Amino acid sequence: MAHILVADDARSTCKALEMILSREGHTVLTAMSGEEALAQLQQQEIDLLFCDVKMPKVDGLTVLRHIKAHDAGVAVVMMSGHSDVTTAVEAMKEGAIDYLVKPLGKDDVLRAAQKALAVRALLVENLLLKRQVRSQFTRAQVIGSSAEWRRVCETVEQVASSRATVLVTGESGTGKELIANLLHRLSPRAERPFIVLNAAAMPATLLEAELFGYEKGAFTGALQRKPGHFELADGGTLFLDEIGDMPVEVQAKLLRVLQDSTFKRLGGTRTLQVDVRVVAATNKDLVQEVVAERFRQDLYYRLNVITIHLPPLRERRQDIPLLAAYFLRKYAEENRKEVTAIQQQALQRLQTYTWPGNVRELENVMERAVVLAQGPTITEADLSLEGLQVKASPNPDGCFVLPANTTLTQIEREAIVQALRYCDGNRQAASRLLGIGPATLYRKFKEYQIQ
Repeated sequence: MAHILVADDARSTCKALEMILSREGHTVLTAMSGEEALAQLQQQEIDLLFCDVKMPKVDGLTVLRHIKAHDAGVAVVMMSGHSDVTTAVEAMKEGAIDYLVKPLGKDDVLRAAQKALAVRALLVENLLLKRQVRSQFTRAQVIGSSAEWRRVCETVEQVASSRATVLVTGESGTGKELIANLLHRLSPRAERPFIVLNAAAMPATLLEAELFGYEKGAFTGALQRKPGHFELADGGTLFLDEIGDMPVEVQAKLLRVLQDSTFKRLGGTRTLQVDVRVVAATNKDLVQEVVAERFRQDLYYRLNVITIHLPPLRERRQDIPLLAAYFLRKYAEENRKEVTAIQQQALQRLQTYTWPGNVRELENVMERAVVLAQGPTITEADLSLEGLQVKASPNPDGCFVLPANTTLTQIEREAIVQALRYCDGNRQAASRLLGIGPATLYRKFKEYQIQ
């Protein structure tokens, strides 16, 4: 038995179809306008819609388009008091299963309902199979077997189906966009758009225009209306990368959208409403940014509903052989090269490297190694890690010497990690070796997210 909605501005039609369909055991709801139909579709689980073409304000074709854009699982039968071939063809193109001409006979209604529900059953089964295949394929792209990475994937599985905003943190190159995409692909929004916007190095006015769009004439050069990323992502997911670099003046406007899902285009007067799930990412410590007044505290709390922290590659070394093998196959296929293996010494070199650029750096190294490989096996010489390695080794005085070709942040973090290793994890000894107090060392642990 199905849940059926009848939308028609003629009360007699609604009553007649309600009587016919309810006698067959179906649950029947009615709506006297297009607006009421859309409202009921949002509030109720509807299997089948009988919808009149001609209704004031919001007509039947508009309702049909909305359904096909937001809930492909609802079957639609259109109705009209006129035998209009053009309208019937348009309705079928938009996704209607059948088109009935009034006055409606009982047999016509029941036959159309049976046909539409049968088609819907096949459609739902197809959608479920597609989602299952896509889910398995998506999971296969997230490479890793370490405990740290398994915890990340478990959290993704738990929160993907929710509407909650997610904040993904971690160093550059750890795979934040990959996780955001995985959240989208495993969610009920997977059929809708996944839109990406990088908030870094973008002036406030341009970023605002990209987020919310603009009307024609809103500013010099605005020759026509342009939808923003929120409009483009309606029904889907918007991934805001490098959210920690977003200008403060734009943060306030983003906060409003997150609170009530409404906004106005630049130069516009009409308030638009969207259904968008936001996933944000940053490699910065947003708590420190809030303290420094570079990031709004209220926006931080709004974004920080669920946080997923991605560990750096040096803290999940168990995954390096798996990732290296994956990138080897990928770039061997792309470059049509018969490279099938990695020499043991080369693999050991990969596992002892500190990877300041994380998985992105490993991917670049493997691509270059595949291109340069002279035979079927990647050797240590093919890796070309010279000049990239950030090693720390104690000199005779017990201090650590690091090369000058790395950033101060990389040097400081690596010095702390190596000091801890040198002191077998003894924090007091490590702080003495580094010449800093235990409290300072603890703060650095939090700042650099050292486990």
